[in-house]
Amino acid sequence: MTLPDLTYIAAPMVKQSDAPFRLLTQRYGVTLAYTQMLDPHKLLEDRDYLEFHQRDLTFGRDACSETDGPVVVQLCGNDPEIIVQAGKKIQGLCSGIDLNLGCPQEHARESHYGGYLLAKKDWPLVQTIVSAMSHLLQPPTSVKLRLCPSSSPSSSTVEFATLLEQAGASWITLHARHVSARRRRQGAADLNVVRTLKTALRVPVVSNGNVRTWEDVQRNRGETQADGIMVGETLLGNPCIFANIIPDPVRVSLEYLEICKELPDIATHKTIETHVRHFIEFQCSRRPWYNKFRTTLSACEGVHDIEHLLRTKVTRWRGKAAHKDDGACIDDLEYTTD
Repeated sequence: MTLPDLTYIAAPMVKQSDAPFRLLTQRYGVTLAYTQMLDPHKLLEDRDYLEFHQRDLTFGRDACSETDGPVVVQLCGNDPEIIVQAGKKIQGLCSGIDLNLGCPQEHARESHYGGYLLAKKDWPLVQTIVSAMSHLLQPPTSVKLRLCPSSSPSSSTVEFATLLEQAGASWITLHARHVSARRRRQGAADLNVVRTLKTALRVPVVSNGNVRTWEDVQRNRGETQADGIMVGETLLGNPCIFANIIPDPVRVSLEYLEICKELPDIATHKTIETHVRHFIEFQCSRRPWYNKFRTTLSACEGVHDIEHLLRTKVTRWRGKAAHKDDGACIDDLEYTTD
């Protein structure tokens, strides 16, 4: 079974892993992008939910010829049959299906999935799920997990991951932090555990955590010897991090909006608005006009309103000449690079 290129990965992010954003990151170095975590029950029971995500995957696949960027669908849950049935609904539209074993949110605790399946008592269940996925679904199966809760998290996590490898996982991603519903990131990720895991397993290992800059990407890989690096929230502010570029925030926002116009009705207005806010916030959050920008952005009613805001008011607030031609090429705004 051929695996996708795991070198540089865009992490699954709630309501932020839409096809336009995945395509944007794949233009700038991402070799593999994940969808947000999908609910298998909704894929089976909610037709609108299923069709929305099938459309996202279909248009994303058709549009990615320019980047040839594959996508992994991430599923959650604790029922092998339900997860496999849901996987069959989307298996023809992706290059892999991932089981979420790291979600720390309260609803994951209440429904007993994600990071709340890491306790040793649940290991047999998880092995059954991964085995069913790997044997009954066409794309390769992967898992994304956090540190196991025990008196020795490192050894327990390696032991658990070894069992998942034996169950059929084609690669394993480790976010080497503990699960916490109150604090998603308790301290730095323990990259030593990733290094130990890489030594112990035969399948590829991906490291997730401790990345804010391109130098962090290189440092992470050097310390862990991982086969790939996965980045989440930092990518929201700088979708070009894997290309070692710090983009002009207006230009990268406009580029994202252009993709949204090419793929209409894929990303919701709220998702688009949030992406643009992240792009601008990443470099301009301390500017005196930033709060005014957020207020104005929230009043926008569509892509064209946001585009007009960026080309006129934001450009003027930044002390640059406003673009009189709202149709000006986005290449008129230069990138800043290291």
